[in-house]
Amino acid sequence: MSTATRPYPIVQDLIESFANWVKHRREINEMRQLDRADFDRIANDLRIAPDDLEELVRHGRHAADELPKLLDQLGISTEALGRAQPLLLRDLERVCSFCNHKGQCDRDLADGTAAENYHGYCANASTLETLERAEHAPR
Repeated sequence: MSTATRPYPIVQDLIESFANWVKHRREINEMRQLDRADFDRIANDLRIAPDDLEELVRHGRHAADELPKLLDQLGISTEALGRAQPLLLRDLERVCSFCNHKGQCDRDLADGTAAENYHGYCANASTLETLERAEHAPR
């Protein structure tokens, strides 16, 4: 439903935001109910450090939403990269999730200038630069 057809778009957006926040709080609560051995086992199965997994859960499922947009602006296919180098894509997502420069990144993505500016703040910059230079970068 578009903003123009929704009778109260601001209220609807607030309700959706609150619902997402409640859902995220439930996910965190479920994680906290796991005993440490189970949690460590899950982290091990995912091939990630338990502290990183805990941090990723805290940041939520949308913590790396900027990455596919940045890859697109760089001319790199997220889907092709995921097929060719799934562990690299997962690491890029992990680093993006922990980023402290979301505001700058979001502004650059919205302006279409992320490809020119990400070098100055993105923790994934060196990896992305390598992918950009690679002849076999998934396009």
